Amino acid sequence: MKPITFSCTETLPLAPEEIAGQILDLANWPGFTGYGPLPGIKAASFEARTPAVLGTRIKVTNTDGSSHVEEIVEWEPDRRLRLDMKDFSQPLSRLATGLVETWEFERLGDGTRVTRSFEMHPKSLLARPALWLISFLLKRAVARHLRQMRGEEGAIGGSTTGSG
Repeated sequence: MKPITFSCTETLPLAPEEIAGQILDLANWPGFTGYGPLPGIKAASFEARTPAVLGTRIKVTNTDGSSHVEEIVEWEPDRRLRLDMKDFSQPLSRLATGLVETWEFERLGDGTRVTRSFEMHPKSLLARPALWLISFLLKRAVARHLRQMRGEEGAIGGSTTGSG
């Protein structure tokens, strides 16, 4: 089934490697505050941390009590990284088989253009409309989070599925 996709772009005053490195600082993840009914991140912890970063698994607990795991499946901190989100709690476990978030970095002088792209994989045709609504809210949450990352120290966090 075709995934639901969207992306958000912002220019940040950091080098790509600094952005990627700060994503691994899980104390920053609660800086993702969600949007409307879409919850933010309450806490993130390493379920498994690998020396090469690839395969690192991060357990995320959201402000509504839902949870999921994010696994780093691509790690090129100077240009691109990708996280697979899975093991969703309800209600997202009923709607999606998985989500993929890709961060792409383009160096611009003393800053970096960051594009965060998402693929949301519906569990069924019936789940697609609800997942589309979540994607609408998640896009707004991610756009706001990127603006926060641009303007505030310590606002860099990871990705989130919101409700799962």
